[in-house]
Amino acid sequence: MASAGLEILGMILTVAGWLGGMVACCLPMWRVAAYIGQNIVITQIVWEGLWMSCAVQSTGQMHCRIYDSMLGLPDDLQAARALIVVSILLGVVGMTLAVAGAKCTNCTSDAANKPRIMLAAGVTFIMCGLMLLVAVCWTANGIILDFHNPLLEETQKREFGNSLYFGWGASCLLIVGGGIMSCSCCSKAQSNAVPTRVDYSGVKSMSVNGYDRKDYV
Repeated sequence: MASAGLEILGMILTVAGWLGGMVACCLPMWRVAAYIGQNIVITQIVWEGLWMSCAVQSTGQMHCRIYDSMLGLPDDLQAARALIVVSILLGVVGMTLAVAGAKCTNCTSDAANKPRIMLAAGVTFIMCGLMLLVAVCWTANGIILDFHNPLLEETQKREFGNSLYFGWGASCLLIVGGGIMSCSCCSKAQSNAVPTRVDYSGVKSMSVNGYDRKDYV
């Protein structure tokens, strides 16, 4: 019963983390304009995401432009694109394995394989969270280096966007949820392993007719 509760908790956390990764991937807010020095006067807000950049005017109008060339993007942005796409695909694989290995489903005829399937789902979600974490941290490191670069103009400096915080939270949920799924697999395997014990204390030596052997002496 405890393993089923751990499975449900792990699935809730991993699905929430996967959805958070989707939000981080789609929102064009990985980098936002830094308003420092002479750039303190806000006429427009610049957002930069994985797939497009947006400029929000002071009047409320927003104009978005999809990147023309993928090879012209910074290295950290290209790596973040690849890592987060693979992470989302791994999340789909992990959810499929979790449904197949859950105790409340009948996707597999052999119940003995369910702990192994659930363990594979947990490991898949942990890998998914690690890849998302690497993508977010790599981008954040590039933002910090550019912000403290004295050769870079103030109008070109950026700060953390909301997508990075979504990515950090989603990666933590995926890693924790995957770990809980792996723990539920271990508890499920222990509950299935029932020791076989034969009690010989009550066994009597009886003859075929049901009489004790001492009756024949």
